[in-house]
Amino acid sequence: MPHFEVKPVLRKNARTMRKSMTDAELKLWNEIRAHRLMGLGFRRQLPIGGFIADFACPEHKIIVEVDGSGHGHDDQQYHDKHRDDVLSSLGWTILRFWNDDVLKDIDNVCQHIVRIIGDGAFHD
Repeated sequence: MPHFEVKPVLRKNARTMRKSMTDAELKLWNEIRAHRLMGLGFRRQLPIGGFIADFACPEHKIIVEVDGSGHGHDDQQYHDKHRDDVLSSLGWTILRFWNDDVLKDIDNVCQHIVRIIGDGAFHD
């Protein structure tokens, strides 16, 4: 994966976000960290293309976002679409899950991630 320059403020924000994860983010992180999910290597709060991805698997160029209710508002949906478009243009596939899905059905969330990677629905 090519490395891009990360602005110091973005790097600082990513560090801060790693220390203050939501309950849903923490639950997912505990399932995917340290190659626990089918040997896949994920990083958390990874700066990519001027944004901070909740979780990223650089090997398969998969980004996993865990969204709260604020992402249901029109202005946030517009921002998310723009962000997804930029990240997609860099070759990343973005998967979005609601907090509730992660908190109440973590097994299906993990199965979906594995299925997407297994189906080859990602960019090499």
